[in-house]
Amino acid sequence: MIDKKSSSRLSVDIGGVRLKNPVMTASGTFGYGREFHQLLDLNELGAIVVKGLSLKPAPGNPPPRIIETPCGMLNAIGLENIGIEAFVAEQLPFLAKFSTPVFINVYGTTVEEYTQMAARIDELENIAGIEVNISCPNVKAGGVAFGVDCGAASAVVQNVRKATAKPLTVKLSPNVTDIAEIAKSVEGAGADSVSLINTLTGMMIDIEKRIPVLANITGGLSGPAIKPIALRMVWQVAKAVKIPVIGIGGIMTAEDAIAFIIAGATAVQVGTANFVNPRATSEIIAGLGNYLDAHKIDHITELIGSLST
Repeated sequence: MIDKKSSSRLSVDIGGVRLKNPVMTASGTFGYGREFHQLLDLNELGAIVVKGLSLKPAPGNPPPRIIETPCGMLNAIGLENIGIEAFVAEQLPFLAKFSTPVFINVYGTTVEEYTQMAARIDELENIAGIEVNISCPNVKAGGVAFGVDCGAASAVVQNVRKATAKPLTVKLSPNVTDIAEIAKSVEGAGADSVSLINTLTGMMIDIEKRIPVLANITGGLSGPAIKPIALRMVWQVAKAVKIPVIGIGGIMTAEDAIAFIIAGATAVQVGTANFVNPRATSEIIAGLGNYLDAHKIDHITELIGSLST
């Protein structure tokens, strides 16, 4: 149970959405929320970011598509999902029962698909905002991810911005030369906040069979192994943009979350930790309150960007 006194000191604003605390779930690690509701109180969370959705259902990649790594996890799920219409019919009524803001993570393979998704979500009540995953391949540009090019990234955001009035978070790929430049480009295109980092591209090899462990060959690395990289990128981006930054990458404990906030994050998303400890988000929220008490800090916002260098 989260202490009410601490809760009132943890509230933050993400692009116009008021969160009771800065702890969000990371897309793809918390299902559609329903999967965790018997394990913790969903009303405690700052926000729920549901599994990435597309216009139509997607089967994802063939197995094997997930493997544990030292200090992390490698996945090539392939954005398997039920599609936006099934989500609206089957999952949204359940999520609407809770006071926690819900963000829909969206992806597409063309700018038009992103735009259509945004327009459909704009019609929905009980959805607080949209998280735009730009780490997806642009089929019209030979499969290069939207998120690795400033022009492609800003084009997606500009078109999504025109299609919806809902707050937009843009999820950034770390697989770039300068993530701060990408962040500035999407800020200029109309993003209300940015979240980072998405997974790092990696691979594992079965040395007996001499084949890739994942059927997709490569996958996304997440978990504690990427935390130092994520912290560095969050720090760089927070200095480069004026919009709120949401930190992601290896956050397992309250101490991890605090480090991201000190680096400049207004909120954090918890991902891989949910697989290890389904109550991780709840424990992190409680830990944030304990930290404020121990350090005699009135409000969590006093910590944001407080890193001394």
